Amino acid sequence: MTDSKFAAQLTAQIGEEFAAHQQYLAVAAHYESLTLPQLAGFFYRQAREESGHAKMMVQYLLDTDQPVRLPAVAQPRSEFEDVVGPIELAVAQEKRVTEQIHELTAIARGENDFAAEQFMQWFIKEQVEEVAVMDDLLAVVARSQDDVNDIEAYVERELQAGGEDPMAPRVADA
Repeated sequence: MTDSKFAAQLTAQIGEEFAAHQQYLAVAAHYESLTLPQLAGFFYRQAREESGHAKMMVQYLLDTDQPVRLPAVAQPRSEFEDVVGPIELAVAQEKRVTEQIHELTAIARGENDFAAEQFMQWFIKEQVEEVAVMDDLLAVVARSQDDVNDIEAYVERELQAGGEDPMAPRVADA
C-alpha cells in the first residue's frame, strides 16, 4: 500500500476536520456557559458534522485501499470575549477549509484520479453552504450582539438541523 499525493493530503485534511470538530465543541461549550442554548445546539450539530466529514474521508481511504493514519490536532480556542468572536472564528475556519477542499480537488485532477475528484465534489458543494450559513450568522450576531434573544430566535428559526443528504459520501462508522 502506497500513499498517493491525494491520499496524503486527504489524511492531513482528516486532521483539519477533526480539529474543526474540536473547535466547534469549544464554541458550543462557550455558548452553553452563557446560557445560549440555540447557539450551543447549532455548534454541537456543526461539531458532529465536522466529525462526520472526517469519517467520510477515512471511509474513502479504506475504500481505495490507502493507509489510514489519524493526525494529531491542535488544542482549540476555548475562551472568547463576546458572542461575536466565535462566529468570526467559524467564518475564517470555513473559508480556510474551502481553500483546502479546492486544493485537494486540484491534486486529484492533477493526478487524473477521477474517483478522488468525484469524491471531492460533494465537499465543494458542502463548503459553499457552510460559508454562506456562517457569513449570515455573523451578520445577525454582529447586528444583534446587544440582544442575544434576537440571536437565539434567529438560530431557532433559521438554523435548525436538516435531514441527511442522500448524496453525501459514506461515513466510516455508519
